[in-house]
Amino acid sequence: MWKTIALSFFVVVVGLGCRLDTGPLTTTAPIGGTSEGGTHVVSQSEVELVEKVQQHRQAYGQALQMLVDYYSRVGNKRQLEQARSELDAFKTMPQYTYIADVIPGPELRATTRIEDADRLYLEALRLHREANALVLLPDRIYQRRALDAYKRLISRFPNSDKIGDAAFQIGTIYEDMKDYQAALTYYQRAYQWDPQTERPARFKAAYILDRYLHQKDQAVEAYKLALESEGVRHPQWKQWAESRLEELSKQQ
Repeated sequence: MWKTIALSFFVVVVGLGCRLDTGPLTTTAPIGGTSEGGTHVVSQSEVELVEKVQQHRQAYGQALQMLVDYYSRVGNKRQLEQARSELDAFKTMPQYTYIADVIPGPELRATTRIEDADRLYLEALRLHREANALVLLPDRIYQRRALDAYKRLISRFPNSDKIGDAAFQIGTIYEDMKDYQAALTYYQRAYQWDPQTERPARFKAAYILDRYLHQKDQAVEAYKLALESEGVRHPQWKQWAESRLEELSKQQ
């Protein structure tokens, strides 16, 4: 019986990995990136390896969830506890993107309506929704495709009125990927490029500084900026920021 279960589990993992192989990302090689050692060139081979890691990473997470569901159904408490523990560890472990992101500076401005940019933004949103369509975990391959589309929009149409929205959406993806420094920068770019953005970009930047990067002094200033600029549009975030500012002032 256990051999059958083990074989079935292996088939599930392999099958999930195959299902996620939707083709290469639209990435041009070579690409200039930055790392701790300085500038380096990202080759197509590196892109393919990173894609493979993302595919197997996601297949592993989904298979763990299926194992949790199986043990829950059959009532095996000991194995259920072990599977849940492993799944929790998987969800909280760092999941790096590896390929460095060269982020444009804060000087861009979202000023002009451009039809081609609008179409590209809608395509990126479609891919983004596809990435979030899975019940268990986001589809990392579709997330990378959405990232690529958002970034192409910013690169090709740097004065489009959609670049602030694109930056905000990129920030949400990086936050989901646990790349909090990149998420913070893109949230900041969202309101730097589009000061009148309707997105809660300033609140999100403050939240990242507070909860993940633990830069409390900067978080306090960011919360104050968010309350001043976005508090009326986002009452739930306003309530959260006021509560956090009170807590942080007591800690100080």
